[in-house]
Amino acid sequence: MKAGQSEGKIKVLVVDDSAFYRQTFSEMFRSTGRFEVIGTVHDGVEAMRFLSKQKPDLITLDLEMPKMDGFTFLRWVMTNNPVPVIVVSSRADKANVFKALELGAADFIAKPSHWASLEIMKIRDVLLTKAEAVAGVQVHKLKPVQIAEPAPPSVPEAPPAGGSIQRVGSIDRIVVIGASTGGPPAITKILSELPGDLSVAYAVAQHMPPVFTHYFAERLGKVSKLLVGEARDGEVVEAGHVYVAPGGHHILFDKIGDKIHIVVRPESEADKYSPSVDILMKSAAEIFGHRAIGVLLTGMGKDGKEGMSQIKKNGGQTLAEAEETAIVFGMPREAILEGVVDKVVMLYEMSHEIARRCS
Repeated sequence: MKAGQSEGKIKVLVVDDSAFYRQTFSEMFRSTGRFEVIGTVHDGVEAMRFLSKQKPDLITLDLEMPKMDGFTFLRWVMTNNPVPVIVVSSRADKANVFKALELGAADFIAKPSHWASLEIMKIRDVLLTKAEAVAGVQVHKLKPVQIAEPAPPSVPEAPPAGGSIQRVGSIDRIVVIGASTGGPPAITKILSELPGDLSVAYAVAQHMPPVFTHYFAERLGKVSKLLVGEARDGEVVEAGHVYVAPGGHHILFDKIGDKIHIVVRPESEADKYSPSVDILMKSAAEIFGHRAIGVLLTGMGKDGKEGMSQIKKNGGQTLAEAEETAIVFGMPREAILEGVVDKVVMLYEMSHEIARRCS
């Protein structure tokens, strides 16, 4: 039984101005027997009043509400009464989701574009899985992420001739980063702190639905010295660039002559994770060999374990986020237990460790 839970059930507060969603989410939670919905309220003001009397283990939060919007409430709750929060966002909110995650929300669910029962049920398993994963998160890990001041992108300088690292095209190394729950703010922090003058390219696989990855890449580009964009099929991999896997797709690498190209492949029904960290890392290991560095961050599940193993097997380097800073330690733990991690690193030290290994 997790701390703060009565009778083994996870206590949930649903905050949404839509009566339809308040009822629908409540029924989803209750149907499992693992959750207890202790309240449903229609705006942030009512949620504040509720929290003065009861303490849930988890809050689901709409961003667009009357009286007090989700951002104002989220700031208040993380400052005064920290509780794991899952943002429930419509597509109209997609650009704001990442702001909410940086304010301390643990994860987000994309609301269906239609209220049809089939559309609603598609998110049921995702909602329940994420809710169970984040309900027990230690609240000190949910504090807002401190992001470095934005800086204009710089064109990476070529390393001195005769350097000790053999080059692949114009790139010395590839750094491949994988994450799931809690990943967006962690990735944002790392990329905001990395220098822009290394002969290194970066690729990111963050479990995220389609459309949202475009805004994620856009947000990353605003806080990084690197050039960030959603990966496009066929583009040449260049130093100083970050390639974000599009939602609903996987990215791989292909060598044509002396150039490395991005391959974007649609997910299949058999794929458990999308975008897949394993697929990205295995491809990096195959194409870049010992020049690949795998970085596995917060997230639930096992995605990345096989990819990190392949990077190690091919002579590359591997880093995993430490339990002390990971929102959900599932993915890093799996790789660590497999014995395929060179070093376990706190999130606030990860950018320095990456830069040190790439210099």
